[in-house]
Amino acid sequence: MTSVSFDKSFNNSKLFFSKDELSKILSCYSLGVSRGNWKDYAINFSKNEASFLIYKNTVGFPHCILTKSLKNKKNKFIYKLEFNNAKKNNFNHIDELLIILKRINLMII
Repeated sequence: MTSVSFDKSFNNSKLFFSKDELSKILSCYSLGVSRGNWKDYAINFSKNEASFLIYKNTVGFPHCILTKSLKNKKNKFIYKLEFNNAKKNNFNHIDELLIILKRINLMII
C-alpha cells in the first residue's frame, strides 16, 4: 500500500470559517438559490483570510464575496462584504454582514 501525503501548506491554513459561521452563510445562500438569484459558490482559504464567493452564473466573476480576515491587534476578526468588485463594507460580526446580504437578496414583487 502507498500512503498519500499532503503538502504542509494545505493543512496549515490558520484562518477558516467556524461551523456556526458556515451554517449561517449557507442558510443565507440557500435563500438566494431558492429565489433564483444565485447559482454557485466557492470557498477559498489562505493563511490570512477565508473567502466565500457567490456566483449568479456558473462562469464569470463572483457576484458577492464574503471575506473573513484577521486583524493584527488582539487576534480579532474582521468581515468584509464586496459586491461586483466595487462596494466594500467592513463588519465586526458575521451576523451584521448577513443582515446586509439578506436585505440585498430580498426581491420586492
